Amino acid sequence: MKLPIDLVSDFVCPWCFIGKTRLDAALARLQSIRPDVEPQVNWLPFFLNPDTPPEGEPYRAFLEAKFGGPQRVDEMLGRIAEAAVPDGVQFAFDRIRTRPNTLDAHRLCYRAQSAGWAPERVRALAGALFAAHFQQGRELGDTATLADIAATCGERHEEVLDYLDGTEHTAEVQHLARHMSAQGIQGVPFFIFNHKLAVSGAQPSAVLVQAMLQSLEAGEPS
Repeated sequence: MKLPIDLVSDFVCPWCFIGKTRLDAALARLQSIRPDVEPQVNWLPFFLNPDTPPEGEPYRAFLEAKFGGPQRVDEMLGRIAEAAVPDGVQFAFDRIRTRPNTLDAHRLCYRAQSAGWAPERVRALAGALFAAHFQQGRELGDTATLADIAATCGERHEEVLDYLDGTEHTAEVQHLARHMSAQGIQGVPFFIFNHKLAVSGAQPSAVLVQAMLQSLEAGEPS
C-alpha cells in the first residue's frame, strides 16, 4: 500500500530540519508496525523570505532585524537548539554567515524527484542540504557548493553545475511555492499525509506516526 506524503519546507528553516529528522524516525517506526506500507515523500518548496536577494544576505543582521535584536535572537536560537537535542540534531548557528536564497536548492531537490530518484536518496539529499547550512555553515546559494552536495548523493558534479547555471525548473519551483502559499500554508514544516490529513509544525515523531495511520484508515488517496 502506497502512502503519499507531501512535505512543504525550506532549507533555511531550522524547524524544517528538525521536522525532517522526526519524519525519518516516524517512517522507521511505521515500517516496523506496517511493513506493507510504502511511503512516498514528495518535497515541496516554500520560501520563508521570498524577498531574499539572489546573493543572500548577512545571517545575523537579518535575524536581529526580524526578531528584535541580538538578545532575542540568541534566546530563540537557544530554544531551537534545545528542542533538537532529543532528536540528535546539533545546530552550529555560529558558523552561518549568509542567509541564502534557496531557489537553487529547491531546484536541486525538484530535479532529483523529477528524475525518479528513490525516496531514500531524495531524503538523503534534503538532509545533506540542511546539514550543509545548519551544521557546516556552507553557502546554499552558491552553485558550486550545491553541486558538491549533490555529488555526495551520487550526482555528477559538472552536470549539476551546468543545470544550476541554467534556468531549468525555475518556473516550476516558483509556481509550486506560490501554490503552497495560495493553499493557506504560512508556516513550515507542513505535512500532508495520503492527500487527506494535514499536520503543521515539527511535531514529535509519535504524532506523525499516528497521523500516517489515521490517513491510511481514511482509505486510498483521492
